[in-house]
Amino acid sequence: MRERKRESAFSLLELMIALGVAAIIAAFAIPGWRAHIAKAHRLDAAAAALRAVQFVETARLAQTFESGDAIALNAGFDQAPAHGAAVYRVAVLSESATNGGYAIEVTPVVSGPMQDDACGAFVMDATGLRSNHAPGASAPLDRAQSAACWAGKG
Repeated sequence: MRERKRESAFSLLELMIALGVAAIIAAFAIPGWRAHIAKAHRLDAAAAALRAVQFVETARLAQTFESGDAIALNAGFDQAPAHGAAVYRVAVLSESATNGGYAIEVTPVVSGPMQDDACGAFVMDATGLRSNHAPGASAPLDRAQSAACWAGKG
């Protein structure tokens, strides 16, 4: 008598259950992952502002008072992250009556992953004042929200 070998495989029901479990796990994991990525980008923007402030302060100390030239950021200081695709652009703003001599503005790249972020642009002036303003707006966010942005929480 010939024995029939029994083949083992997943049934359609078992496959559907496994896909359902994977979908439920993904539904909870993906938003958390996106929030973690946004937090990392915000912290990178804050770090870029601090690096640019150090660069500008060093350049101002080395600069003679007669030259009066505007300080331009070198490559690596002009974007965040410093290497690779830019998520934020870093710029030195000129002197105003309130910024102590200069300000550093870190703005999200248009069509980038942080373009619609609630934190918007990060601004740090020569006096050490940190603030944020929404994209396209000049009015700063309130202090609590700005502090959360600089801490990466947004």
